[in-house]
Amino acid sequence: MSAGADRLAEVSRHIAEAARAANRNPADVTLVAVSKTHGADRVRELLEAGHRVFGENRVQEAQGKFPDLKAAWPDLELHLIGPLQTNKARDAVALFDVVQSVDREKLAAALVKEMDRLDRRPACFIQVNTGEEPQKAGILPKDLDAFVAACRNQYQLPVVGLMCIPPVDEEPALHFALLAKMAARNGLAKLSMGMSADYETAVRLGATHVRVGSALFGARPPLPVHA
Repeated sequence: MSAGADRLAEVSRHIAEAARAANRNPADVTLVAVSKTHGADRVRELLEAGHRVFGENRVQEAQGKFPDLKAAWPDLELHLIGPLQTNKARDAVALFDVVQSVDREKLAAALVKEMDRLDRRPACFIQVNTGEEPQKAGILPKDLDAFVAACRNQYQLPVVGLMCIPPVDEEPALHFALLAKMAARNGLAKLSMGMSADYETAVRLGATHVRVGSALFGARPPLPVHA
């Protein structure tokens, strides 16, 4: 087994144990392997080990990495988990199978326009800024119910769930519990929450998708220094 396959097996084992501890079926939790800043060779390593669901933060980086991989593995499922600019909506709809970072009406409108144009409808999660952090993307909790209604009724956006990134200095379980409560209130079945440091907690609190990067791929390569 490769190092990547070993790490995949370890993370999958932890997910299964956390699910069983919460009387959940481990098969109800999708591991999204976050491959941002890692090359196609590292993604291929996990594909060859049987994994099929990956996440990227930036449209441009994914465009350089995933078209060939998707051609070789047609069942590969690609999630956009980073902020999305409206001018990238067409590219995102063309490449991604799931968009996890819908957070404003202007973006919802742009996505629906491109879905109609391309006849492709990636599933969408609404990103919620559960910590109400001014520097972070996401709809505020107090605005969520109205935004879900607008996405459904005004835009007919295929919204399937909610996503959050808790503040780094707060107990993530509180934010996961809040997200689960908001999803249930709005009849949304899917919850994308939990990353490398806290995905087991997220699974115990109902996550259907966990976004794991460093625990699968190791530390991210340093960004190049430009003179």
